[in-house]
Amino acid sequence: MKLIFKSIFFLFLLNFSFGRAQAQSRTKVNFGADWEFKRKETPAQDWEKVTIPHTARLEKLVVIKQFQGISWYQKKFRTNISKDQKAFIYFEGVMQEADVWINNKKVTNHKGGYLPFTVDVTPYLNANNENIIKVKVNNEDNPDFLPGKPLKDLDFNYYGGIYRNVYLITTSKLYITDAVNANKVASGGIYVNFKTINKNEASGTVQVHLKNEFEAEQNASLKFILTDNKGKKTAYKSNNFSVKPDSDLVLTQNISVANPKLWSIYSPNLYQLEVQILSNNKVVDSYSEKIGIRKSELKADGYYLNDEKIYITGTNEHQEYPYLGYAISDEAQYRDAVKIKNAGFDFVRMSHYPHAEAFLNACDELGILVMNSLTGWQFFGGETFQKSAYQDIRDMARRDRNHPSIVFWEASLNETDMSAAFMATATKTLKEELPFDHNYSASWIDNENYDLFIPARQHAKAPDYWTKYNKGNRKIFIAEYGDWEYYAQNAGFNQTEFANLKEEERTSRQLRSAGEKRLLQQAYNFQEASNSNRKGNQTIGEANWVMFDYNRGYSPDLESSGISDIFRIPKFAYYFYQSQRDASVILDKKLVSGPTVNIANFWTPESPLNITVYSNCDEVALYLNDILVSKEKPALNTNSDKLEHAPFIFKVSAFKAGTLRAEGFINGKKVVSNSVKTPETASKIELNYDLSSKQINSEFPDMVFVYAKITDAKGTVIPTATNEVTFVLSEGNAEIIGQNPVKAEAGIATIILKTKDLKKKIILKATSEKLKDNTITITK
Repeated sequence: MKLIFKSIFFLFLLNFSFGRAQAQSRTKVNFGADWEFKRKETPAQDWEKVTIPHTARLEKLVVIKQFQGISWYQKKFRTNISKDQKAFIYFEGVMQEADVWINNKKVTNHKGGYLPFTVDVTPYLNANNENIIKVKVNNEDNPDFLPGKPLKDLDFNYYGGIYRNVYLITTSKLYITDAVNANKVASGGIYVNFKTINKNEASGTVQVHLKNEFEAEQNASLKFILTDNKGKKTAYKSNNFSVKPDSDLVLTQNISVANPKLWSIYSPNLYQLEVQILSNNKVVDSYSEKIGIRKSELKADGYYLNDEKIYITGTNEHQEYPYLGYAISDEAQYRDAVKIKNAGFDFVRMSHYPHAEAFLNACDELGILVMNSLTGWQFFGGETFQKSAYQDIRDMARRDRNHPSIVFWEASLNETDMSAAFMATATKTLKEELPFDHNYSASWIDNENYDLFIPARQHAKAPDYWTKYNKGNRKIFIAEYGDWEYYAQNAGFNQTEFANLKEEERTSRQLRSAGEKRLLQQAYNFQEASNSNRKGNQTIGEANWVMFDYNRGYSPDLESSGISDIFRIPKFAYYFYQSQRDASVILDKKLVSGPTVNIANFWTPESPLNITVYSNCDEVALYLNDILVSKEKPALNTNSDKLEHAPFIFKVSAFKAGTLRAEGFINGKKVVSNSVKTPETASKIELNYDLSSKQINSEFPDMVFVYAKITDAKGTVIPTATNEVTFVLSEGNAEIIGQNPVKAEAGIATIILKTKDLKKKIILKATSEKLKDNTITITK
């Protein structure tokens, strides 16, 4: 049954009798503590105490023969619910098949590792409230659900375990349902859609799916409370309705917001929407979600956000961490999103699967547009596999439909030869779940069922690639570029200038230790490709490949085309992209924005004398030991003429040890500077840890990268240093993850510090032979 409330009504007082809904409050509690774990091959008595998120096995930095098999998790728990309440356990992600038992009764089987599922545990709870949950987790290859392709042939690793958060949720028996587990199309939870959006008003609907599991019919009403980022509240009230026993109901409420604060990439304004079920004038259930109001449109001449045409600049990201795989905290997810925004990107593609809910929340908060992606890579299975894909499209849409950051839905299997029937059904399924305009479907195949064509640059031929694509007003987004076309074809267009490069020097796959020449080539490849992409009249945007280095099932090495390494340390290409955001853009103070200038050179005797500087300024002056080399404007040529900000190139006649200093000027005024000093003899360790504006969680497990920089006496990093560093944890509720001792790469040795909480201070020391050691103290 579906009800639509076309106006705002006032609530009436209702009389209730025994057996009706009583005042309750929904609770959602982190259920990650006090689990026990074992892998199948371990002895029966060998249970390990763990906390969720958890990976089935810590892997090596370069993953070879990743663990695949059966794992078991179990936990004793109490719920303390009344006879008028229900209890659910919500799993954000289990890799990749889960069987769940409550008190030795099997309650569900869930297939697919990237999307959530909910278990209604109410019928299985013991009367004495002593309960146990057991979860069997299987991450072995399975062609019947996504991704389907065997791990040994896959372009990423999917790891294992209960690797995302788990929550215990209690509600009244009259409650708002879970979005993913809904039994009706386009239902479950709440679904917000603004149909009319301008600066003066935003109007639309809120759809609510609720269920009554009382034995009696329930009379109720809904209250909607919308709170902006300054705390201003607007309330909407429905009329009364009734829900029959053991039935559900979909209700739709019209809402209107005067002078809305629109969500955008530079001003990501969010609202908190709370929906309450009221019975007898008391709240019996409530459901809250952050939402944003924004207009996203594909038009004949390009892509528009809130009626402003923009060229989308973004990246691809795999969600893995070294050693830990996918099992990372919400805070770690947030820090990765910050790094993407700080790199100059306003868009990220979820390659090649739905990412964690916390990551999407961070994109909402930071103003990062998202292409949400169905799990898949170069594999097309049979009927069971295809049905699984359709269900994943539904689950992905229901989980993520209220995120303002998501503008494109990749309801297709990446680089997979999908059948015409599959593509038609996939897009039909998405439109059923997201029936409103401006929910754009996308595919790497140029198929009429999809709203947007998203090929990789390498899917076309040099030298034009996709610049001459023209199918009327059909738009194209370059979903990957800068890696494979150089890895396979070697240095793109510029064969003459780089004819002296060795094959391994031409590629974009460069570890941070590869040296200046190769890191500059990687940055140049991205520059050249991005400039080329922008020459296409139908091209609305681009996403480079890739943000961070990552592991692959099919290859025994790191895929190193990231603009930052797997430890999130930037390469030169990072600063190229950072310079592409205009200097006039000022973001939240926790982010990097405004004028920027960075010298892509270590200034050693072996360094190039042609100095590249990345900047978004009008002019840059370069000094060597305080003597002006020259003052230059951006170096415009056929491989930089379409960029927002072309690099600056300086020619130094000879190497002289000392300091290179670049000063950026806008309208003749110096606004920013950057210096690079010739490194001297290694002398000491500088120790720091990365927060990326998100403090360590003081109550629950978290993880941060800790960097031990090998420097000279003046603090300059030695870019060739490979000293072995030993980390010692002397105090605190934490553990060191990763190889220890570990050799520095390009002057920096890295470990992960995994904290259980911050109730006590953490003291961490780094030592290395013949170097002055360093100690850091981390407190709440």
